[in-house]
Amino acid sequence: MTDYAANRTNCQSATALKPPEKWLGKPYYSLDAYCKNTFHRKCFKVALNAHMTCPNRDGALSTRGCIFCSAGGSGEFATDAAGKGDIAAQLEAGFALIAEKLPAVKEISARLEDSTLSGPHMQTQLLRPCIIAYFQAYTNTYAPLPYLERIFTEAMETPFVLGISIATRPDCLPPFFLRLCRTPLVICLPPRVLELLAALKERYPDKFIWIELGLQTIHEKTAAYIRRGYPLSCFEQAVKNLHAIRLPIITHVILGLPGEDNGQMLETIDYLNSQNLFGIKLQLLHVLEGTDLADDYRKGYFSVLTDILIACLERLSPDTVVHRVTGDGPKRILIAPAWSGNKKKVLNTLHRLMRERKTFQGRCFKTG
Repeated sequence: MTDYAANRTNCQSATALKPPEKWLGKPYYSLDAYCKNTFHRKCFKVALNAHMTCPNRDGALSTRGCIFCSAGGSGEFATDAAGKGDIAAQLEAGFALIAEKLPAVKEISARLEDSTLSGPHMQTQLLRPCIIAYFQAYTNTYAPLPYLERIFTEAMETPFVLGISIATRPDCLPPFFLRLCRTPLVICLPPRVLELLAALKERYPDKFIWIELGLQTIHEKTAAYIRRGYPLSCFEQAVKNLHAIRLPIITHVILGLPGEDNGQMLETIDYLNSQNLFGIKLQLLHVLEGTDLADDYRKGYFSVLTDILIACLERLSPDTVVHRVTGDGPKRILIAPAWSGNKKKVLNTLHRLMRERKTFQGRCFKTG
């Protein structure tokens, strides 16, 4: 694998500082470690499909979608057994799938179905909520307000749900800001949606609401190529708006986008370090069948990178929670890289290489 020594001129000595104990043995601050430290239990995500669309697909901006986005709106792993918009049933189906694989969760499921359990019995550590309801497919604030309120409330009211994570776009500016963006009138996080999210946060003080924004890159030339549909200024305004109502923000970044070199990818990480974000999802570019990106890949316009992730983790603020370090597209439509289909092997290799290099998240973090 490539040595990124050139990007480590300001790195801390590996012997001078070690990963904090709260990272629970990993070389980065994983979502798993965050949940165990914060909620004192292991948590699981159930991906949901609320059957929305996206302004990049319905004609408001485009009909072709982002160049990397599959027909499922990046929600191929969403639990959609219950039909259109039935969030509670999707959550139950997802919970059942997890329970079949994990005995401890299976016991939670059995006890929740036991109608004789009530009062103090329901307060046991075992029965505490452990599911993150993840609104994943398409743009999950791009719908009428009453519908959004219904589905988000439905998830928050589910007993085993600890909180919700909402994937959306940051084209969120009020009309008087649109001239700064120079984009069509697309508002995925308008003031009324922000007010709804703030009200839900107040209504359910014991549960959380996270907002996931698909930035992918800070570089406008790349953003135009992937048909992202908004400039960086829109992302910055969205972050300000969400900070104003104290909602944690998770940002999606794709590493290895065509035309970007290692330095540009690290510039994206440096920029995000300045935005006071709660979390980040890093994904090495993978190519899925049925996307325009697949056509460009077959024409030889670019190749898929296999090593930049460690350099980005080294540069990332140690306070940022890493929600994902690799993508795992469905194997039936995955074109490249083939190795990304084995998520466990990818993670084990990453951890081993970081241990061998005695490196960790934030070792090359630029302060000031």
